[in-house]
Amino acid sequence: MYNGEKLNPKQFVEDAVKEIRTQVGGDTVVLGLSGGVDSTVTALLVDKAIGHNLVCIFVDHGLLRKNEFEDVLAHYNGMGLNVIGVRAADRFFAACKGITDPELKRKAIGKTFIDVFADEARKVKGARFLAQGTIWPDIAESHSDKGVIKSHHNVGGLPEDLHFGLVEPLKYLYKYEVREVGEVLGLDKHFLGRHPFPGPGLGVRCLEELTPERVHILQEADAIYIDALREAGLYDKIWQAAAILLPVRSTGVKDGRRTYDNVIALRAVNSVDAVTAEVVDLPFDFLQKVCRKIIENVEGVNRVVYDISPKPSSTIEWE
Repeated sequence: MYNGEKLNPKQFVEDAVKEIRTQVGGDTVVLGLSGGVDSTVTALLVDKAIGHNLVCIFVDHGLLRKNEFEDVLAHYNGMGLNVIGVRAADRFFAACKGITDPELKRKAIGKTFIDVFADEARKVKGARFLAQGTIWPDIAESHSDKGVIKSHHNVGGLPEDLHFGLVEPLKYLYKYEVREVGEVLGLDKHFLGRHPFPGPGLGVRCLEELTPERVHILQEADAIYIDALREAGLYDKIWQAAAILLPVRSTGVKDGRRTYDNVIALRAVNSVDAVTAEVVDLPFDFLQKVCRKIIENVEGVNRVVYDISPKPSSTIEWE
């Protein structure tokens, strides 16, 4: 749909709505919401095209941010979208049990997401299409001519027996272009300004094996970091920020006693298209404040470090 020239967001919306109506007709479309900008903008486009014939499914894989499932679900309902919330954390942790390789972990999370989503989608009467918030970097990273950089479960992962046609209106856009389209659609700043969040969620920020206990530690540290960025007026100046639970432990001291606990890495980058990214030079006093708060309030963490690696050669996410 996008022809390679500078995007005209208003024209894009008009063209996308017409194309979706032509493709879908009077059939029902199911869409997997993630809580991020891409899937939300896709939902608004499809809703504008076919209205009540859109059914959205929001899966809690246990790897969302702290309280995110409840908060985002309430926000979606307030937008007038027809959303089904599904809690499935146990299935995801079981699927990832014993897996430490990053690519295998991504594949396990992606396959389980598709299985859970397919189970729910089959319950929707008359559904013949699946809408996805796939954007161009997802496709590029999953099908690089030098091999797969990172697998994205929304690229080539649809079960053949589901027999759904694909609706992917954003697949030739970059993230900044998706935000421009969202603004035209009236998406509020809460969603427009949200940092990108990976489909596998905290699963690619909790290194090594995923367990409910380790993810809980990461959720708590992440919440402190993101809240601090907002309070300091830094959140909107950053393209993406993340806390990462490392697969190492270190010696520390708490209440005069030796500890041997986990290490949290903090990351903040700026980017235009996610193809390259530069590290944000966060104020040192801010980092010190966040470090102290995490160590004092998150049980099981005694060290915090800051990642200063650009993309390339590092990727934005650690896994």
